[in-house]
Amino acid sequence: MKYIISLVITVCFSLTMIVAGEPAVGSALPDLGSLLPGSALPKTAGKVVLVDFWASWCAPCKASFATMSRLHQKYAAQGLVIIGIGVDEEKEKFLSFAAKQQPGFTLVHDAGQAAAGFFNPPTMPTSYLVDRSGKIRHIHKGFKGAKTEAEYTAEIEELLSK
Repeated sequence: MKYIISLVITVCFSLTMIVAGEPAVGSALPDLGSLLPGSALPKTAGKVVLVDFWASWCAPCKASFATMSRLHQKYAAQGLVIIGIGVDEEKEKFLSFAAKQQPGFTLVHDAGQAAAGFFNPPTMPTSYLVDRSGKIRHIHKGFKGAKTEAEYTAEIEELLSK
């Protein structure tokens, strides 16, 4: 009986995930303002947007910030917007990390975990690259140094050219 109940719960959860689904390539970027109320978010309409989920305790996240800062410096004038969403539960950890990194792009604290709950990032960091029409075109799980930076650069340049 326990097995059947466990199986039913697993199937129901799986169906919920399929129906509700987390954002995937080709889906529209959700309204970040509704997921992050009160956050000072930049305008993204008609822009190429890189949404990055990170945490202060995540070593690859720390390493990725230098790359994203370079991308921001190189492509912001052409229409790239980078939004880093910190998922730390403690605001002090978010603020300390942000102060150390000083990335130059927008950082917001997902205090209520609404954005993380909606996106359900599979690892830290996870980023979503969105085209000018608001559709997710690329998802990056983790950060692999120069390899990920080269992928970001090629994808951003392609999306900015459209």
